[in-house]
Amino acid sequence: MLDLQVHRGLLIDDRKQDADGAWSRLRAGVLERLLVAQATLPNGMRLLIIEGHRPVALQRHYFKSYRAELSELNPSWSASRLNDEASKHVSPPSVAPHPCGAAVDLTLWQDGVELDMGTRVNATPAASANACFTAAKNIPATARRRRDVLGEALTRAGLVNYPPEWWHWSYGDRYWAAATGAPAAHYSPT
Repeated sequence: MLDLQVHRGLLIDDRKQDADGAWSRLRAGVLERLLVAQATLPNGMRLLIIEGHRPVALQRHYFKSYRAELSELNPSWSASRLNDEASKHVSPPSVAPHPCGAAVDLTLWQDGVELDMGTRVNATPAASANACFTAAKNIPATARRRRDVLGEALTRAGLVNYPPEWWHWSYGDRYWAAATGAPAAHYSPT
């Protein structure tokens, strides 16, 4: 795991900062690909890293909290449906890529400003009318173009996107392996 605060080259936002500094750490393979992707962005545009590594305990907390929120909004849903619906926005800890240091939440930055990508990072499907999905059609044309620029750069660099979250990209985790047909993931939880 490399600390992005030490290995300069990418902008890091502190909104997900934690006491142990996990948020700014990523696997070397992920960092290398992010630097490649950033080099292909239009002039003046940069990647803004929101969160990298997430400890398993924090992943578990996020999943349980979102599941509880869904349960409150949908009291008739079964436990199985709650798990399925929660999994669409927060990965269950047993399969989550952030605890592997293989996933990164990011956005675009230009001229000192975080660019509008159609929703905020970590917008839920319910709160965003599904505009958080990478291919969402219910976003402004400018945001659509920016998502396309982001996606093209990251895909060419070897990362894969989790489609319900335009901001979530990974390399070397189980999702990446399944999406690319790789025989196995490179990274497991740390």
